[in-house]
Formats: sequence, structure tokens, C-alpha cells
Amino acid sequence: MQLATPTPLVPLLETPDLLLRGPHPSDLLAAAAMHTDPVFYRFLGNKSFSHEDVWRRLLSQLGHWAMLGYGSWAIEEKATGHYLGSVGFFDFQRDLTPSLSGTPEAGWVLTPRVHGRGYASQALQAALDWADAHLRAERITCLIDPDNVASLRLAGKFGFQEFARTTYQEGPIVLLERPR
Repeated sequence: MQLATPTPLVPLLETPDLLLRGPHPSDLLAAAAMHTDPVFYRFLGNKSFSHEDVWRRLLSQLGHWAMLGYGSWAIEEKATGHYLGSVGFFDFQRDLTPSLSGTPEAGWVLTPRVHGRGYASQALQAALDWADAHLRAERITCLIDPDNVASLRLAGKFGFQEFARTTYQEGPIVLLERPR
């Protein structure tokens, strides 16, 4: 059984071009297509995600909000209503040294067809503004593939600084933090 209108857990945020909202079941097809694009997943373990995995990721987005009071937003383009990706904060309890557990971990992914339009900057700015107003964390962390120059540049633009390099899921990774 599916509720006609799920209870909103996720605050609605707005930028000039985007709506940041909770994930909808209708996002699944666009999200699944995005996760099978090699240009999209090359810096995310360099493997595609199954339809089932993407569904679990959408459910996880709501689960973070329900369990932790923060999570990620689906990114919707205002002009078209299209799902473009997600931005927000997680605590995935990753098997990683040094550990990020207990700190909100920022993350952002957008479909490659909108790269270069400034949407990632708009979405991350809105998410960080929300975090600065609502989270009491001493820092926000993120992890980025060292070859993902665009994401490293975006992180730097918003005050994230490298604090370690390590291995995660058999590949090199850069750990960054943004102090409060």
C-alpha cells in the first residue's frame, strides 16, 4: 500500500533555478538512468548501480531525515520539473580510516547533462545554508575521488579543506572538512 501523499520529512529549499525537496517515487526512473551513465559513475566507484540499488538510495535519503534529522534533497529543475540528482548530508558509518562516523558528510551528484550550469553550486549553497542554521556539528566532511577535479574545486569554493588521503573500497579518496 502506498500513501496518497507521504508525510513530508524534508524541508523544501529553493534557489533561482532549483527546488530541493524530498525524494519522490517518481524520481526512480530518472535516478536509475543517471546511475547507469558511465560519465556519472566514473568517480563513484566506477560502476553502475542497479535499479534496486537506486531505489534503496532514495529510501536511504528519507531514512537519514527520519533517524538523524538531516539528510539529502532531490534536486529538481524549476523550469522543467526534471529530477537532476541529489545534495545533502549523510552518516553512512563507512568502514574508513580516519572515520567520518558521527559527522554530517556532504555529498552531491547531478546528471551529467546539466554539468557546467552552476546547479551544483546553487544546490550546495542552499544545503550548507540550511546546515549552518540547523546542525550543531563542529564540522561537515566529504570524500571525493582525487581525479574528480570539478567536485574538489566545488568543495574548495565552499570552504572544504583536505585533511587526509586514504583508501575506500579499494580506491584512493580525499577526505575534506568544513569547520563550523
